[in-house]
Amino acid sequence: MGATHLSTLALIHVIISLIGIVTGLVVVFGFLKAGKPGMVNTIFLLFTILTSATGFLFFPPHGVTPGKVLGAISLVVLGVALLAFQKKWTSLYIITATLAEFFNVFVLIVQSFQKIPALHAMAPTGKEPIVGICQLVVLIGFIVVVIVAIRKKAYVV
Repeated sequence: MGATHLSTLALIHVIISLIGIVTGLVVVFGFLKAGKPGMVNTIFLLFTILTSATGFLFFPPHGVTPGKVLGAISLVVLGVALLAFQKKWTSLYIITATLAEFFNVFVLIVQSFQKIPALHAMAPTGKEPIVGICQLVVLIGFIVVVIVAIRKKAYVV
């Protein structure tokens, strides 16, 4: 695979991922409002599935990596989210859609510390506490949204 092909593939994957993340944030924070999912929900699910699927193209073909494991878990979670959406299991959909969005944001945080010079300077190996702290803060925020959304029972699939 040539460098040009890889960088084109990487650019496409990044665009797909960013669309999934942005629409996912709209969907997740939409859980806090009364209403039903709109087209943004469909875009979120489609692009989040594409994000996980295209992510496998960047891993070595043999062996298990943390990225492959997260990608596989994400696809299973998205499968459950699709089922919950179809069966109108609102609480399960809120949980699984938010978890899928968290996985996307989790990877975004890792990639940001690897690729953005100012962040990379703070965490050159990616294993520094600041990376985990950022991920933990995001996780707590998503958990709060899930709890509030399920208790409000305003959002209906």
